Amino acid sequence: MNATLQTPLLDKVRIPADLRTLDESELPQLASELRAELIDAVSHTGGHLGAGLGVVELTVALHYVFNTPDDRLIWDVGHQAYPHKILTGRRDRIRTLRQEGGLSGFTRRAESEYDPFGAAHSSTSISAGLGMAVGRELSGGRNNVIAVIGDGAMSAGMAYEAMNNAGALDARLIVILNDNDMSIAPPTGAMSAYLARLASGKAYLGLRDFGKKLTSYLGKRADRAITRAVEHARGYVTGGTLFEELGFYHIGPIDGHNLEHLIPVLKNVRDNADGPVLIHVVTQKGKGYGPAEAAADKYHGVNKFDVITGAQAKAPANAPSYTKVFAESLIQEAHADDRIVAITAAMPSGTGLDLFGEVFPTRTFDVGIAEQHAVTFAAGLATEGYKPFAAIYSTFLQRAYDQVVHDVAIQKLPVRFPIDRAGFVGADGATHCGAFDTTFLASLPG
Repeated sequence: MNATLQTPLLDKVRIPADLRTLDESELPQLASELRAELIDAVSHTGGHLGAGLGVVELTVALHYVFNTPDDRLIWDVGHQAYPHKILTGRRDRIRTLRQEGGLSGFTRRAESEYDPFGAAHSSTSISAGLGMAVGRELSGGRNNVIAVIGDGAMSAGMAYEAMNNAGALDARLIVILNDNDMSIAPPTGAMSAYLARLASGKAYLGLRDFGKKLTSYLGKRADRAITRAVEHARGYVTGGTLFEELGFYHIGPIDGHNLEHLIPVLKNVRDNADGPVLIHVVTQKGKGYGPAEAAADKYHGVNKFDVITGAQAKAPANAPSYTKVFAESLIQEAHADDRIVAITAAMPSGTGLDLFGEVFPTRTFDVGIAEQHAVTFAAGLATEGYKPFAAIYSTFLQRAYDQVVHDVAIQKLPVRFPIDRAGFVGADGATHCGAFDTTFLASLPG
């Protein structure tokens, strides 16, 4: 670790059990030291910085309130977990991130008992957490299962499939929505924090339980009507109607950087709630590091950089990248053919489609982390005579294999797949290697 960093509290914390011995008043200082350690470490290794900076306080609060690793804590996407790694016995290796023989850039079961599920591809946490929760109930256990999902991961349909199933099973599962771009709703100061604490507390939950008993006594028709009335009444205040309709008890939004707001809510949920609960936490990607806060991408992924200036080290290129060659070629073709359109699944800069979008904004579609939808959306465009280019990383195209087979290949629709990050990719590890695309695509017709 950097000898110039002053981290007296963090130096006392090797594992979360050490963290739980601290006084609650010391946690803001611990969070500040953790953020400084994270910035310094990633400045030496490169990697995903912005998302981790945004969850520093949330990470501290979760390990303070919950009894990890007995309580299962899943991070989704896994690149939010750098602060988690520092607090769970891996600080001495944090400067080996994404290097041969070093720590993975994502959560990895083989790496630590504090990583109950590997999460390198997004949107898997609620499904995995639900499986853990049901397994616990079948075994008669009482531990908590917490899935932290954010940084765009809620844009994938799999997350909603899992929520729908969790609501139907009424499983004891805690989902924390890390809303780090304020795309859903911002918290509104003290009133929002008060409402979140009230909604998670014993009095409110007791009233809700009383309502359940009353409506079950009055019968199913009354039960349905009263339940909907309660959900919509809460929705006016908290915005939680969508999640309530899926069967989740909704709390928030709350400020994810305010430990005085986070900890009471997490304690209330830990001690009181039955069934699935969703806590909506709003955070700022890149929080606490000026260059990241000022950058358009919030330092989502960075090379090694100078901590003082934020300037990233980039090796001089001896040739243009394949990604840039593809983007420039597609732009050239699109000038001559107005039927060319481009689709990306939340990776515009990684696939070169950010450049295409600057020239042809109305012909560029970023569908979010939704590869299945991206492929079938492209197929639909092809049926109307357009020439869609679905630019997707090799490792993520795996997620849309059925759509490639059923919606494109069998129907002989002219969808083009510029596949980025094919082959071995190095630092991001086995989960991101594009080693299978030739095998799973070459067998298809067309």
